[in-house]
Amino acid sequence: MSTSGTHVTVLLDKAVESLAIKTDGIYMDATFGRGGHSRRILSALGQQGRLLALDRDPQAIAAGAAIVDARFQLIHRAFGELAEAAHETGVSEVDGILFDVGVSSPQIDDGERGFSFRHDAPLDMRMDTTQGETAAEWLARAELREITEVIKNYGEERFAFQIAKKVVAARLEQPVVTTAQFAALVRAAVRTREPGQDPATRSFQALRIHINQELRQLAVALPQALDLLQPGGRLVVISFHSLEDRIVKHFMRTQAAPDMLPKGLPLRADQLPSPKLRLVGKAIRPDAAEVAANPRARSAVMRVAEKL
Repeated sequence: MSTSGTHVTVLLDKAVESLAIKTDGIYMDATFGRGGHSRRILSALGQQGRLLALDRDPQAIAAGAAIVDARFQLIHRAFGELAEAAHETGVSEVDGILFDVGVSSPQIDDGERGFSFRHDAPLDMRMDTTQGETAAEWLARAELREITEVIKNYGEERFAFQIAKKVVAARLEQPVVTTAQFAALVRAAVRTREPGQDPATRSFQALRIHINQELRQLAVALPQALDLLQPGGRLVVISFHSLEDRIVKHFMRTQAAPDMLPKGLPLRADQLPSPKLRLVGKAIRPDAAEVAANPRARSAVMRVAEKL
């Protein structure tokens, strides 16, 4: 969740420290955002170092033009295409990869992007506005069951069925095409509210995750990252809600354990498959000062692993 203006990049110091940067190393910032992490990585690299950064948001790519540095290359791709991006740039191995997943503050704060119920705007929600289906287009065609499942699974919303029913009934009268329309339908369907949270919060999160296939992107990106890392290379992942963190935690723990083999195989200890990762420390969360500077940081969690 990289930020600019009044916001600060979440876990900036801890994330870059966790990469254990070698001055002549090659690194990847899989989620450029507005470049907070990339700039800090570049400041730690020597003249022989190299940084590849990815983002699927055209606005992030435009913002990256401000970084004029021969060691830096910014690529318009989703992080689920990590391997393709590396191949295109002639990179086969890297010394560290950083993921800062989820929606960025500039995306939320730009009302026209349709990520927030605080602005009445077209219900778009695409991180890459050059391709794919908008949230409004998906809501116009999705079946009751599909809308229910998305809001329940990705928003962990217990009133998912009631919300989906409201949407399906409403679109018979007129298309649901704005954030205000969708938020009003959700609020009408949610019977109890969590203190301090708008009833539409979970449903907006769910729609955004589905439209951008965020969890699938993360699930396919992590094995690519493991393949790209050379021994001793660091994998650093910052996530912002439990669904993302669950994927990261499961992947790192699985790769840090030896492969499971059928019982009874006649193998010596030195013939057993070795773990591919070593977990580095415990999960890291922002301190009180970071949360005070950027309230959206309060749910962030960072996990670090090293390629064996």
